[in-house]
Amino acid sequence: QVQLVESGGGLVQPGGSLRLSCAASGSISSINAMGWYRQAPGKQRELVAVIRSGGITRYTDSVKGRFTISRDNAKNAVYLQMNSLKPEDTAVYYCNSDPPIEVPGTWDEYWGQGTQVTVSS
Repeated sequence: QVQLVESGGGLVQPGGSLRLSCAASGSISSINAMGWYRQAPGKQRELVAVIRSGGITRYTDSVKGRFTISRDNAKNAVYLQMNSLKPEDTAVYYCNSDPPIEVPGTWDEYWGQGTQVTVSS
């Protein structure tokens, strides 16, 4: 099972930028769709950006034009460039496949530890 480690979060002022990175312990080249999810306090986790093997990307409406997802299969990495950040972007951000990786032998989804993004003045 591929393990995922997210990094790059932090505290940033509104209008600022952050670049999140996701390092996979194994190859992601065989995974068609990789995505970035986020979960804000008291809310369900949501998928905000997806990139397919061919490079096709899709974004949730609230981040279109501000976030850019990319992947480097050679480095087994996925990135999320976030610009023009807003307070409502505050959340823990996770990377995972779409649909999420399943824990072998269970019905559970695997999630890494995520990285906290806080947008505040």
